[in-house]
Amino acid sequence: MSRILSGVLWVVLYLLVVLSPMFLMVIDPRPPGRDFWVEFSVALGFVGLTQIAVQFALIARFRRVTAPYGIDIILRYHRQIALVAVSLILLHPIILAANNPALWQLFNPLGGTLGSRMGLSAVVALVILVALSLFRERIRLNYEVWRITHALLAVTAVVLAQVHVSMTGLYINTAWKQSMWIVFSALMIGLIVYLRLIKPILQKRQPYRVEDVKEERADTWALTLKADGHEGIKFLPGQFAWLKFGRSPFTIEEHPFSFSSSAEHPERIEFGIKELGDFTSRVKDIPPGTPAYIDGPHGAFSVDRTPAAGYVFIVGGIGISPVMGIIRTLADRDDPRPLLLIYGDKTWDAIAYRDELEELKDRLDLEIAYVLEDPHEDWEGEAGFVTAEILDKRLPDEKITREYFVCGPDVMMDAVEKALLANGVSRNNIHMERFNLV
Repeated sequence: MSRILSGVLWVVLYLLVVLSPMFLMVIDPRPPGRDFWVEFSVALGFVGLTQIAVQFALIARFRRVTAPYGIDIILRYHRQIALVAVSLILLHPIILAANNPALWQLFNPLGGTLGSRMGLSAVVALVILVALSLFRERIRLNYEVWRITHALLAVTAVVLAQVHVSMTGLYINTAWKQSMWIVFSALMIGLIVYLRLIKPILQKRQPYRVEDVKEERADTWALTLKADGHEGIKFLPGQFAWLKFGRSPFTIEEHPFSFSSSAEHPERIEFGIKELGDFTSRVKDIPPGTPAYIDGPHGAFSVDRTPAAGYVFIVGGIGISPVMGIIRTLADRDDPRPLLLIYGDKTWDAIAYRDELEELKDRLDLEIAYVLEDPHEDWEGEAGFVTAEILDKRLPDEKITREYFVCGPDVMMDAVEKALLANGVSRNNIHMERFNLV
């Protein structure tokens, strides 16, 4: 099945699941004597609740689900649609109270019924969840603490909302509707069990061990893992994985990093990691022999998914990591296609893998253009940032179909995408990899 068809089918299934509560509402028996605004507010609440519950499936990282789009897109959608879902849920009580002022008492945590208090508590949990997510960096909330509170608040909100719906009982007032609601609740619990119990068990069956951690250049570290008792996991060049370290995979702490090693050697994999704070500043201290567990591979940023006559890679900083994995893989395959790498960083000393990149020119049809933000005095290459002018000068003139892969800081990627489009490159031929998955 093609990725496009698979992607369409998943979208259709997603819409059916999200809208299914509304279908239940319109099937008799229905509560009598309720006007449009009451029914409308309830519909918003149901759709919002279902959207929140479906988020557990989106973040469970099912590769069949994420493959057509890439998990980075799925997670960005998760962030955006969660805000929409919470807004719909907030509108539910507001519309009810606006339509009937007597219902403003429902906002009193000590008033109303037990069912209404469950609903109000669910809304409060969701508001706190959103606030912590939006302002995590501003309030300097530790990533691991945020993940734990995020998961607990999400589960609490959905469970309380489910109890609210069950206690109200106006739209699940028949045996078959109650059965469907129970199945829906069971699926949600099942997703949590899969994510926190079954998935770690599967990871434990394919452990790795840290073989080496060496400094590449300018606070960039090459972390090498070796498969422990198995042949390694297959991945596409350019993909990434979540890593866990320690005796057990049953830990909340995990971090996503791109494979920087060749996909032709899954038994020994490498990740390029730059010190940017939190966990990344401690990578250099991980001792050899430390057990490691992998959730992956994930991502759609790969030349294997987009065959072309040639490739252009435009990277900034640690954005070189997935591209390094792609270039190493193509070298191991003796790939003859033309490659252009435009690599920007602050200084010449900050350019990671530069020695190996020069060596790879002998094995590939590889052209490299370095762009230094702060060049040294006798620098003869490109200076400043990767701009439209530099791209106009460096992009190949050959009339062959090329795919463009862009990875780096968000500001740089936005500027490069705009410049490529202005240069006549089709949006369909531009592939972006953003590292911000939180």
